[in-house]
Amino acid sequence: MSKILIIEDELAIAELEKDYLELSGFEVSIEVTGDAGLEKALKEECDLIVLDLMLPNVDGFEICKKIREVKNIPVIMVSAKKDDIDKIRGLGLGADDYMTKPFSPSELVARVKAHLARYERLIGSNVKQNDSIEIRGIKIDKTDRRVYINEEEKIFTTKEFDLLTFLAENPNRVFTKEELFKNIWDMESVGDIATVTVHIKKIREKIEVNTAKPQYIETIWGVGYRFKV
Repeated sequence: MSKILIIEDELAIAELEKDYLELSGFEVSIEVTGDAGLEKALKEECDLIVLDLMLPNVDGFEICKKIREVKNIPVIMVSAKKDDIDKIRGLGLGADDYMTKPFSPSELVARVKAHLARYERLIGSNVKQNDSIEIRGIKIDKTDRRVYINEEEKIFTTKEFDLLTFLAENPNRVFTKEELFKNIWDMESVGDIATVTVHIKKIREKIEVNTAKPQYIETIWGVGYRFKV
């Protein structure tokens, strides 16, 4: 049974989310303060975190940052704030998804299932041993989910790794942002174009010598992106 941690200071909302998730077969725990949520996220095993942005003591941005330093489990950030800058910042810190309140509990359950299913497939035992991609100084170790740039390891979040791997496995092919979102996040991309843009920016910062003149991930203006070989 997958374990879900909800970090949400509005208890009524947290308990409603908990009820729906438990009806779907998940084991759910709740923390209502940022510091308690962060401590539990770091010390206890869980498979996915539903993380509110505005929390007492420690906000969701800081929590996401600390989690990403040690864990790659899916993080769904939720907030009543609709500003794109908050969404971009959350995704840039490593959140896998961003939901704006109010949303239906059934939508949350659907997204939780989608992220867990993809994460489980990626870490499953069916991954081939020593499966790797090597292109012009980049080595993507799919078995251990590690990336090396000129033999120096770079740390990637789950979705950054997935996106880089997908592009590298389909070199010289142009993908729209909608296609990338659907392939990597397993959901339709309505309203989520910024998700792809932010992740491409973070990947470039790790693999490119000059992000203004990328040598690997090329922007095809008005269309999308491609990985050059």
